[in-house]
Amino acid sequence: MYLTGSIRLRSNISLQFDPGAVLEATPDMSAYDTAEPNHWTQFQDLGHSHWHNSLIWGEGLENVSIVGQGLISGKALTRGLQGGGVDKTIALKLCRNVTLRDFSILSGGHFGILATGVDNLTIDNLKIDTNRDGIDIDSCRNVRISNASVNTPNDDAIVLKTSFALGVFRATEHVTITNSLVSGYDIGSLLDGTFKRTVTRAPDRDGPTGPIKLGTESNGYFRNITISNVVFDRSRGLALETVDGAHIEDIAISNITMREVSNAPIFLRLGSRMRAPQHTPIGSLRRVHIENVVVSDADPRYGSIITGIPGHDVEDVTLSHIRILYRGGLSLDQVAKQPADLVNTFFFRGGSGVPPREPFETPEREQEYPEPSMFGLLPAYGFFIRHAKGIELSDVVVGFMQEDRRPAFVLDQVKDVAFERVRAQKAAGVATFVMKSVENVSVHQSGVPDAVVARAERKEM
Repeated sequence: MYLTGSIRLRSNISLQFDPGAVLEATPDMSAYDTAEPNHWTQFQDLGHSHWHNSLIWGEGLENVSIVGQGLISGKALTRGLQGGGVDKTIALKLCRNVTLRDFSILSGGHFGILATGVDNLTIDNLKIDTNRDGIDIDSCRNVRISNASVNTPNDDAIVLKTSFALGVFRATEHVTITNSLVSGYDIGSLLDGTFKRTVTRAPDRDGPTGPIKLGTESNGYFRNITISNVVFDRSRGLALETVDGAHIEDIAISNITMREVSNAPIFLRLGSRMRAPQHTPIGSLRRVHIENVVVSDADPRYGSIITGIPGHDVEDVTLSHIRILYRGGLSLDQVAKQPADLVNTFFFRGGSGVPPREPFETPEREQEYPEPSMFGLLPAYGFFIRHAKGIELSDVVVGFMQEDRRPAFVLDQVKDVAFERVRAQKAAGVATFVMKSVENVSVHQSGVPDAVVARAERKEM
């Protein structure tokens, strides 16, 4: 075992681990470099704004690699909850031609890996078992993440971001994520092979986290991104979120399996938090294709969500060959009452509960942090689609493990939506589709009489 403070990387150098080697962060905080100044800290969480306060860091480098079957232990690093401190295992800023391969990270602090403004980045065959984020890719281009196992029960496993930490709008683009596992097992139990499931909630009071996500820091573009052949186990679902002015476009996602999903299996959110420089316009979310997804044992409270905000629609989304089995067991009466034992208020400002409401009057919450629980209990058990256009669902199947007395699909202020060969389990006397303020919605071979709804303020099928 090698006990160390900050390691400063250099260009044209490889840091190599022999099998069995352990590099451990020293508890002596005087052995670490301090955080460098940043004039743009107000636009992203503090940990994204600094790189030097890390166990291993590099800035402005090229041709750098960290390889080998060793372990990096960051138990002495802070989790970043109070800001500042030494809170990252590996931090890279404005580098190019970087390879990270074969090693493992245990308890990596706020970030196992934070890469900001890094081009030509390869991450392959890593195992990360940590207490907050696993891999953060921020404003990077030409990134390949493959064969990774990332366990993060308290935060995101693999997350793409486009913050303003560099003081410019910079895209995250040309990214592939493939052949990987993300999960929310107890910390340490991925690496030791026990895969424990004793911890049932993350600090935000929903179930274990561990998802793949785009956002929440979302100032620049996200574009030309593929995610394929990924297993989600005991984690939250797939999230595409732009709330600070980013444009998310040209995203292809395929061959995904999920079990024990602790919030929405699919969450597409366009919002207007606008933690961004003044006069930044609201972003967009468009041209997304998701196919070949199988989900079981999903949290029943939220369903899957595709929603923009008034005047800003999510656009051109196709979902095909998708099967989702929810736990079920809820009703529209519970949606109306929003009972405190079912609603997570962590992301509600002021700490108040969620007031009762008419079950189909879901609050907009345009400026809030994007998380499926932000809306309270939703009126659809399968898909809630609002402020969207050009949405197509084909060969999609939704069902429940326990009878659910909510409609499978709720459409609210949408247009140009098509359902082809969609099947939904339903309780007796409950509609499959509930539509509010819709235009040009077609339903074909989907368990109800074929129909084209040219325009309707309210319709049930």
